Amino acid sequence: MNFKMKSTMRYWFSCVVLFLFADLIILQDAQAQRGIREIHQERSLYRNIIVTEDSSRRCLRFTITRRTGQNQSCRFLENPQALVFPYAKMTLSSLLVQDDPQRILIIGLGGGTLPEVYHTLFPEAEIIISEIDEAVLSVAEDFFDFAQTDKIKVDIGDGRVYVKRAALRNESFDLVIIDAFNGEYIPEHLMTEEFLQEIKQLLPEDGMLVSNTFSTSRLYDAESQTYQNVFGEIINLRMNNTGNRIIIASRQSLPDLNTLNRRAANWRSRLEIFDMDVTDYPRFMSTEVDWNTEERPLTDQYSPANLLNN
Repeated sequence: MNFKMKSTMRYWFSCVVLFLFADLIILQDAQAQRGIREIHQERSLYRNIIVTEDSSRRCLRFTITRRTGQNQSCRFLENPQALVFPYAKMTLSSLLVQDDPQRILIIGLGGGTLPEVYHTLFPEAEIIISEIDEAVLSVAEDFFDFAQTDKIKVDIGDGRVYVKRAALRNESFDLVIIDAFNGEYIPEHLMTEEFLQEIKQLLPEDGMLVSNTFSTSRLYDAESQTYQNVFGEIINLRMNNTGNRIIIASRQSLPDLNTLNRRAANWRSRLEIFDMDVTDYPRFMSTEVDWNTEERPLTDQYSPANLLNN
């Protein structure tokens, strides 16, 4: 490598470091103005991991290049069981489709909210979390009271690799949840037809896949068409108070609105501890095709998330 090339590489490396540092300074200033204090910050192999706290809640945030990033997980300090984010409550509405998962795979740990919720509901169920970043596990344990048990286990590694290996072991899961964000959006290789086909192989006849995505993404049409190509009819859950949407795909026939309403009434009391009224959700759960079906689906060869996720 010649001297000119080395100098250029050093220059760009310095620019990246300065940019990330500037992002953190700007983020800290904005938080201070809102009464939010930073209680932990570290740079892992994959992103900046930041834990903040105010008078009512503690939050986990990932950032890569954007100055604000997205809160990945929050918990109320006085009532940790109450769910902070609408997307978590929306995820639980999938229980109206498949109501007794005894083996659960969650791709993406965050602060550990979803594993704890499902363990509360199904204490005998086996819950496996695939998390690529070991630092996220440490933060969840240190700041969000997450703990592994004989029923809740974390596998450190890429979620797609875990799915491939689980298929080779002939494993199956009643429920698979994709809740993986890198700070900006879902990693591209966890959005493709090939990956969804790999997950489908893990599902028994009544198995279900639930994905947390964005309702305002420019990938909306492509994501929707990708899921439909693999699973056929899907439930699309969008609500007015959040930019998230939940995609529910199942190997069994999807229930109609009357069935969803009846099941919601049965589940209502069990889910109240999470500060939600599940009977509000069926009217937002639609199988209507509201996307451009001519959109090119996402594949391992075509997944331009970096261009379309704004």
